Amino acid sequence: MLNISNYYERLVIDRLWKLTEQADTPLSPGMQEDVACLALNKLPPCYMRNAIDKGINVGDQQFQEMTKAVEVAVEQAMRQVVLRPREHRDD
Repeated sequence: MLNISNYYERLVIDRLWKLTEQADTPLSPGMQEDVACLALNKLPPCYMRNAIDKGINVGDQQFQEMTKAVEVAVEQAMRQVVLRPREHRDD
């Protein structure tokens, strides 16, 4: 198997971790997974071989833009999950 990953996955997971740490009520793993999937579907793919390669090739401005896009996508996904929790969805 090739050793590649989507850079946005790490950024979304990091954002969710920060939100969970700051939350009065912890986000359940299922909610985090739902939010991550919805957020990642709103973001463009950005594949890399490893984080070091990506870190070297991303400038500060581009990283800030990517981080902001992740914040917006996660916020929108959180609202979507809160408005329509898993127990109210047809799976």
